[in-house]
Amino acid sequence: MSTFFSDVKDTLLPKKDAKDGPLPPMLVTMTLVTGLVDSFSYLVLGHVFVANMTGNIVFIAFALAGAKSFSIPSSLIALGSFIAGTLGAGRIVNRLNLNRGRLLSSIAGIQAIFLAAGFILSLISRSSVSSYYEYGLIIALGVSMGMQNSVARKLAVPDLTTTVLTLTITGVGEDARFIGGSGSRAGRRLTAVFAMFFGALLGTLLILYSSFVFPILIAFSLVSVVALLTGVFSNQKSTRFRSKWMETPAGK
Repeated sequence: MSTFFSDVKDTLLPKKDAKDGPLPPMLVTMTLVTGLVDSFSYLVLGHVFVANMTGNIVFIAFALAGAKSFSIPSSLIALGSFIAGTLGAGRIVNRLNLNRGRLLSSIAGIQAIFLAAGFILSLISRSSVSSYYEYGLIIALGVSMGMQNSVARKLAVPDLTTTVLTLTITGVGEDARFIGGSGSRAGRRLTAVFAMFFGALLGTLLILYSSFVFPILIAFSLVSVVALLTGVFSNQKSTRFRSKWMETPAGK
């Protein structure tokens, strides 16, 4: 149990000499953003995900089989927008020689712009999202989440992909020491699970009982904070974290 809480603490409040510096709490925050954004897309935009692409593949199959309430165009646009986001982030990664801190700060800053566009579109649509604005929102949010997933993959912080939790949950069981595993790191892994759960719960409550624009506003605010803080921490003059976490990502 003490190991579990130590994992949680080290994930949310990393030490100065931590291998990944401040990246874990930043990525946990972006995992929460995933829950917020996907609750909005699924509940407001009509059974489509803008972050979890596995769902859209399944939704297309449902629609082809004749299931109601699933839209092939919406799912395809979400997929295409997500891929466009990964291409954009990949271009930045491959063209610019940025260390891990500046890479996350730069991508999160661009992501925040797309989230701001989504927020403005949701405001313009007022009490409900018409089909006129729906595709614009899917594109803005899909590109945003594609960029987020791309940078999370490149940073390669263990168990913090910001979106895909299936392998994270699998690792909790498969790596458990009492079955002979190397150690499940359940504290970190379940922190990621809870972050997405809380984001989805908060987003749903806001949509049902307040205004559907708030999940996107909060997501924009959180990503902006990640961009700002990571930029501050990656400054060479910063003494909060030691510099070894700011290496150029593998593959450069």
